[in-house]
Amino acid sequence: MKTRSLQATAIMMALMASLSTSPLPAKDELPPGVTRVTVVFSGGHDTVPVDHGRPVVLIAAALGVPDEVFREAFSHVRPAAGGREPEPQQVRANKSALMSALGKHGVTNDRLDEVSNFYRYPPGRGGLWRNKPATAHALVKEGTVIGFEVVDGGSGYSSPPSITVPGVKTSEVKVTLSYGKDLQKNGSVSTIAMTGAKVK
Repeated sequence: MKTRSLQATAIMMALMASLSTSPLPAKDELPPGVTRVTVVFSGGHDTVPVDHGRPVVLIAAALGVPDEVFREAFSHVRPAAGGREPEPQQVRANKSALMSALGKHGVTNDRLDEVSNFYRYPPGRGGLWRNKPATAHALVKEGTVIGFEVVDGGSGYSSPPSITVPGVKTSEVKVTLSYGKDLQKNGSVSTIAMTGAKVK
């Protein structure tokens, strides 16, 4: 009886060893003839004219309020003239005006500070708010793009970026962005879909 038990144990150990050393298929294995080409992103930081360069779509999403709610709240803010730093009294007045409008939507003072500081940038000097470029691959077969895969959606896109695939003709594509309260993912590329129209 003891001999049979030892034999069964030995067989089980051998099976486990063979499973642990067997190569597993790669999760990102591509079909025959399909290759990956790195996508080049450009732009994606446009804003609505009424916002004067301010990324309202990002700020509002991070605060969890509709764009129009933040626009209305900010309409009561009085920025310092000439791009100067506002006086302490003006800072307090502006903060009070914002909280008066946003507090009723569940925005706290601390959250407003966090979001405001995260998206702070030097207006008028070519500055840009904090952002992270997206990375993606085009799936190419016989010189034609047949699909896309997003590797890292990045963050900080206020408008859909344009994309190109170096050396490859592509159809027109639609880039969809995702917005939310997570500052590290707010304004990220969620999908890239082909629309079917050929780009000449």
